[in-house]
Amino acid sequence: MNIRDIKYCPGTLSKGFNTYSPACLKRVFNGRKVSHILPYSSPESEENIKEFIENRKRISISGVQEKISLLMDKNRLRLTKEKEQGTYILKPVPSNLKKAKFVPANEHLTMQIARQVYGIDTAENALIFFKNGAPAYITKRFDINENNTKRGKEDFASLAGKTSEISGNNFKYEYSYEEIADLMKQYIPAYPVEVEKLFSIIVFNYLFSNGDAHLKNFSVLESLSGDYLLSPAYDLINTHIHVDDSDFALSKSLFKDDYKSSVWRKTGHPGLADFSKFAGRIAIKQNRIRKILNPFLARQSKVEELIDHSFLDTPIKKEYLLSYNRKRNYLNVV
Repeated sequence: MNIRDIKYCPGTLSKGFNTYSPACLKRVFNGRKVSHILPYSSPESEENIKEFIENRKRISISGVQEKISLLMDKNRLRLTKEKEQGTYILKPVPSNLKKAKFVPANEHLTMQIARQVYGIDTAENALIFFKNGAPAYITKRFDINENNTKRGKEDFASLAGKTSEISGNNFKYEYSYEEIADLMKQYIPAYPVEVEKLFSIIVFNYLFSNGDAHLKNFSVLESLSGDYLLSPAYDLINTHIHVDDSDFALSKSLFKDDYKSSVWRKTGHPGLADFSKFAGRIAIKQNRIRKILNPFLARQSKVEELIDHSFLDTPIKKEYLLSYNRKRNYLNVV
């Protein structure tokens, strides 16, 4: 799209903005008046290639997709230099995926739906554009304090003791979500509260076809009081738009044994009984299970509004909405 024709905030997707809304600037950029256009051309161009190459050497965030480290310099976002602590992560359009140029808009939309519709605590994020018009996804690092000190953070691959050297190349996929909850019992004192957050994220990922919610996409984060909590959700995206994947990233899916309801075995997709059983197994109280699930079971008109306001093209908007409705139908099967 032409970045001069923007009609919705590239952060909140609110109507009537041709740049970031005040609400987005407050949430994502500490109230600074930041432009939605970066002072760089995209990494594949020759213009800033040296700066991007140097930046890639310094960022330590793991993952397959390219990530670039940025910081705020007055009201301007720029690439970090040697020995500087980045406070934002930029994810440009990846390669080797179907409909790759819409990956940033997909992740941005999915993260906004998680927070705005379902109340899931997410990493602050927005869509941003290089000056040649190419889109990118930007997210504020939640493990960096305002004074630039780092908070303790560990993903669940690390907590499970899984690395490629020990467990092979698929180390972050060979697990179950029930076993993630077991790890939370060990490391999170406020488990009864935090496990409900985990459950909501797992249901959300199923409903919005995020088939890449692996061990490294869940983390614990040090709180201001020094204990550990589940980190804000991150890397939420409808992966089925771009790859042919399954309902769950983890090889054992929900359960650490081979339990599946008759509905799951018949349709090939879990339903209400499976998620209710899963919630009970991870010690969520019975009177809380249906209360947590109800918003996911109901048709949410706000989902449709955000899809319509998103920066996806019309065919992908239709595909995204169809995917949501199909998964919600599966989820409602008793």
